[in-house]
Amino acid sequence: MATLNHDLAPSRRTDMHPARIVIGRNVWLGANVTVLPGVTIGDDAVVAAASVVTKDVPEKSVVVGSPARLVRLLTS
Repeated sequence: MATLNHDLAPSRRTDMHPARIVIGRNVWLGANVTVLPGVTIGDDAVVAAASVVTKDVPEKSVVVGSPARLVRLLTS
């Protein structure tokens, strides 16, 4: 078991478990956004400032908050 990207076992807490972050085309990230390992942000998405992205973000969507949640879908 691991929390974010570190082991829980005291003897292995310094071990890292990296995962790829994928950011699509034409994505806007606001200031101070944190994206956790293993997350994919779809094309044309907007992530509001100071958001913490813990799950995949669908394309053409706007996410806000900590944790980031979908607030609207973009059209056109």
